[in-house]
Amino acid sequence: MAVDNTREDWLSRADVDDPTGREDLIENVSVAVLIPCFNEGLTIAKVVREFRAALPHATIYVYDNNSSDNTAQAAEEAGAVVRRESLQGKGHVVQRMFADVYADVYVMVDGDATYDPGSARAMIRCLIDGQLDMVTGVRRADAQEAYRAGHRFGNRLFSSLIAHIFGDRVSDLLSGYRVLSLRFVKSFPALSGSFEIETELTVHALELGMPVSELATPYGARPQGSASKLSTYSDGLRILMTVLTLVKNERPLPLFGAVSIVSFATGLILAIPIFSTYLVTGLVPRFPTAMLSLGLTIISILSLFAGVILDSVTRGRREIKRLHYLAHPPVPPAGGQDRRT
Repeated sequence: MAVDNTREDWLSRADVDDPTGREDLIENVSVAVLIPCFNEGLTIAKVVREFRAALPHATIYVYDNNSSDNTAQAAEEAGAVVRRESLQGKGHVVQRMFADVYADVYVMVDGDATYDPGSARAMIRCLIDGQLDMVTGVRRADAQEAYRAGHRFGNRLFSSLIAHIFGDRVSDLLSGYRVLSLRFVKSFPALSGSFEIETELTVHALELGMPVSELATPYGARPQGSASKLSTYSDGLRILMTVLTLVKNERPLPLFGAVSIVSFATGLILAIPIFSTYLVTGLVPRFPTAMLSLGLTIISILSLFAGVILDSVTRGRREIKRLHYLAHPPVPPAGGQDRRT
């Protein structure tokens, strides 16, 4: 029977060593399957049953996000622990799940029956064997309708952008199938309110230099009658704005440094003919251009100083997040060793 994990329950189990040290390395850890849901009444029971079959010892949580159908009832009848989050948006649900649930390993997956539950054990083994903090399920779709061309293109575009800025260690930025460690979950300062939460998850891991990996997993089409909640254009714009915000917050010196260089170069180009005329005639005939050049130079200096100051602030924030991350124990290693070592 599933047990509703609380922080006290988890801490009490964390101090008990396996007396034999011979249990299966997955059965030796507590696993929480986290499923955020909005109007997934057609699929959620199937998802819960299949994850229960794949991970019999796991506790399966379904967080209902103001569904207008029978999502909560279907999930409860299938054996899940059902909770509710009133703030609309996947990001808000993830914030609530990460705050409420304690486990050694977390499996986060969508409730639309497109991800393969059979891959969960391999992903957990990868996390434990490698002492990792995140394993991403990289989607491999055979059917075109399972992974629309627009979504595929957007994912590749954003994945390449994140790889270029933060590091090339994650190839499926927007995958909703992830296995996470306790210290990842409890150090993650979730701020996004919607589908851009996956981008934030990835950047959090890359910024703190966490050990991460990927495994290919089958990705199927939604069952007939089930509709995607993802809007190609509006959610794509949100993700783009999230990337830009993360760049500003996590890479301020390169960003403001680039603004400084562009402003200074533009001001210099505008100033060259003015100086040339002044050296010949002693006059400044294009006064507005001269003022524009001066203004761009001032903007360049201010941008450079802003970048330096914000970079110092970012370093301090990163150190605090790193210390908070290290305050939690790692995934228990294979073999049943003491998880406190």
